[in-house]
Amino acid sequence: MTGLPDELLPTTRRALLHLLAVAQSEGRTPSMVAGVVRGGRLVWSGARSMVDGHAPTPDVQYRIGSLTKTFVAVLVLRLRDEGLLDLADPLGRHLPGTAADGATIAHLLSHSSGLAAETPGPWWERTEGSLRPALDDVLETDRPVKHPAGRRLHYSNPGYALLGALVEKVRGEHWGEVLRREVLAPLGMDRTTLLPQHPHAGGFAVHPWADVMLPEPLTDTGLMGPAGQLWSTGADLARWAAFLAVGDDKVLPADTLAEMRRPAVAPDDAGWTTAFGLGLQLRRHEGRLLYGHTGSMPGFTAGLWISETDGLAAFALSNATSGGNAPQLAAGLITLTADHEPPLPEPWRPLPEADKDLLELTGPWYWGAAPNTLRLRADRVLELSPLASTGRGSRFRPEPDGTWTGLDNYYAGETLRVVRKADGTVSHLDVGSFVYTREPYGPADAVPGGVGPEGWHSM
Repeated sequence: MTGLPDELLPTTRRALLHLLAVAQSEGRTPSMVAGVVRGGRLVWSGARSMVDGHAPTPDVQYRIGSLTKTFVAVLVLRLRDEGLLDLADPLGRHLPGTAADGATIAHLLSHSSGLAAETPGPWWERTEGSLRPALDDVLETDRPVKHPAGRRLHYSNPGYALLGALVEKVRGEHWGEVLRREVLAPLGMDRTTLLPQHPHAGGFAVHPWADVMLPEPLTDTGLMGPAGQLWSTGADLARWAAFLAVGDDKVLPADTLAEMRRPAVAPDDAGWTTAFGLGLQLRRHEGRLLYGHTGSMPGFTAGLWISETDGLAAFALSNATSGGNAPQLAAGLITLTADHEPPLPEPWRPLPEADKDLLELTGPWYWGAAPNTLRLRADRVLELSPLASTGRGSRFRPEPDGTWTGLDNYYAGETLRVVRKADGTVSHLDVGSFVYTREPYGPADAVPGGVGPEGWHSM
């Protein structure tokens, strides 16, 4: 529950439409569609067109370019979750014989494989895939690897062609068919396709110095398809945004999606505005951290962003090669909606039940002399928080063996154990070998190195 109505306020809707209209007009794009998703639902959509009295509906297809990469990444993470591969595996273990044999699957997902940014000529986005019939044809022959794997972010479209081929090798069928069966159908995205289906927008280039247009070619990029082939609609992208926000166990659970949106390689600059996780792009926009992806192909631009903090997502699509700036518009829609209608906190509710043994663990604990608190949350989750402005805190998930596993921050992945005395009473907490006691530095037999025999004293 969000505590917010299903629909946006009229003033918010008018402001969103104005933002879209300005983007279409000043960007000189034949048409644009956009939408805002809240609570898993499309709560606003709008469209503007160069044709008086006509605007595309959320069912009209646009080419979404590199947003395709988010779909391919989900397919790869599904293979990992099924145990069919590991992200640390070199590509050559599953798809041998390419120039990227030594790069790991994680490197390819996060654009840190060091591979070239583009294919050898001709420009793959405007030419048919039949010109590149084999994987060797999407990689440069002289120097396909530009940087050591894992060392830096270097966007690579051929890297995603290899990931699509990896999916095909492991599943034994075309990546597009795997996508349809395993992802699109379960999510109800029946208007997302490899090739356009009516109704769809035509793609155009708009002259930079005159208000005239040129149609862009409609191509099937073949083996490069996983880098940017998909067509989709506003309605389907709303479903995709809702999935990327919270997950769906039929496709990928929330924990795996959270893994995908963590930065996987250090950005190039300390004050970074863009970074990459595993198939998901991260962007800082007006004080917010967004994740999603941008997209462009000749004749089209696209953007989809999600703000976890605000519980909002937005998308924008245009049918012009440049201008309109759909990614910027999508980010702006989130900011505007959040500013007009900030999310309400969930109402406080008591736990449905409380275990006496867990209640006994709550309250103050000390790491040495540093005070901390341990709180009991829903589903037997424990939350350790420092009372000072600095310190190490984490949430811990219960495990069947009676221990807890850290979910975030310093103790992510570490084990919390409750250590008891011979009489069954609690002695201390062991968190990855760090000892937490009920009083500062006590008792001596629990604290590594013991406690001075004189105890606490004044000078």
